[in-house]
Amino acid sequence: MNVFEFIREKTEGFQENATEFRAKLEPRFRHWSNTLNDKITNTLNNPWITNLNPFDKKIVISSEEVIKNKVAEKVYKELKEQLGLEIYVGEWETISQHCIDQFAEVTGDTQWIHTDPDRARKESPFKSTIVHGFLTLSLIPKLTNTMSSTSIVYPEARMMVNYGLNQVRFPYPVKSGSKVRARVRLVGVTPINNSIELVNEISIEVENRKRFACVAETVFRLYF
Repeated sequence: MNVFEFIREKTEGFQENATEFRAKLEPRFRHWSNTLNDKITNTLNNPWITNLNPFDKKIVISSEEVIKNKVAEKVYKELKEQLGLEIYVGEWETISQHCIDQFAEVTGDTQWIHTDPDRARKESPFKSTIVHGFLTLSLIPKLTNTMSSTSIVYPEARMMVNYGLNQVRFPYPVKSGSKVRARVRLVGVTPINNSIELVNEISIEVENRKRFACVAETVFRLYF
């Protein structure tokens, strides 16, 4: 056996052992990660809101018994009945090149795939400029009509706060000039001391396309 064959044999053996070792460790790491996530509340980005109830200074405890506000209790029961259901389908909204350009200017993301229609027609596989993923994401309040000053989604609540996102994916590109709309499915309702935390699955649909442009889980808090 020459030196090259020896090195190749040892390398292949190392790769096989490494693959087997990784396969054994990954489930364990995944279990540790899930356990840690269950025990620790993510407050890195929102430390001020974790125990916030601007209308009640009691300690926050997550259980149905803590909802002593009759209005909150009524809303909670109504929302719980809608769990798993599609609760909203929005109107179609056109995302124009002008809108894309404005977003590019504000964010600094001026890549030609978004902002140069001529080059995109020649070089892009989409043959058109495409919408920034984060632009699609930023349109969720408008597409779901959740933060409109003229339309109050939960009139019983004194305040609704955007708590963040659980996860976001952009499965399909949106071409400039496309029409999109939001479909909302309620996937989580949790009572927290006279407030209610809502988790919605938002699917951004593109007209005449089967795949969604964006799928995100949004988290809101309703305060009573």
